[in-house]
Amino acid sequence: MSAVPAMRKQPPYDPTTGFTPITKIGTFSYFLFTHPSVPASNVAELIAYIRANPGKVNYAGPTTTGTMAAVQLAGFANLDMVRVPYKGEGAATIDLVSGRVQLMFATPTNALGPAKEGRLRVLATLLHERSPLAPQVPTMAEAGAPPLSIVPWAGLFGPAGLPKEIVARLHREVTALLGRSEVREQIARQAFEVQSSTADELAAYTKEQVTVWKKAVQSSGLPLE
Repeated sequence: MSAVPAMRKQPPYDPTTGFTPITKIGTFSYFLFTHPSVPASNVAELIAYIRANPGKVNYAGPTTTGTMAAVQLAGFANLDMVRVPYKGEGAATIDLVSGRVQLMFATPTNALGPAKEGRLRVLATLLHERSPLAPQVPTMAEAGAPPLSIVPWAGLFGPAGLPKEIVARLHREVTALLGRSEVREQIARQAFEVQSSTADELAAYTKEQVTVWKKAVQSSGLPLE
């Protein structure tokens, strides 16, 4: 809803007019993972290492959010890194564990397990607060890195022109589910922060995020697909 329209020369849809917003669901957590061969135990040491080795550090780019996070970090810290594109985090994690790439911004789904086993390092989270899945891992701000403007978020949408009574019913049922403790606990295990909203709030947020992503892509210099 925000990355694709910003990164395509001819977006296949308009997220602000092609759908009916119902409710925001929440925010995905992303972590900065590195291979143990990288001599860095924190973000500051990682930045210093990359600066000392321009063009020699490869980062996996399996998702738009992960790629943009790496690009923004490189821009903020004046780093020269090489992107290696992947179709998904699973394959990227395999190569990160093997050392074919040296770092990756990713969700914890595939990479947090190897990190807990010592096969990867996790240096920071993109969340504004520490994740209960890895409370010892600092936020980017705590690690002394500049905040990234992009936010990996999720919302519930219907087709364009969805009747208001259906929107109201779906909103009521979904927000009730998201308020249940057992649902929130299970979602938290996936490193996902629940954040519901009204339909109007989601509509406004969608417009805002499209603008944020377009500015981020333009400033990053990434070629449009």
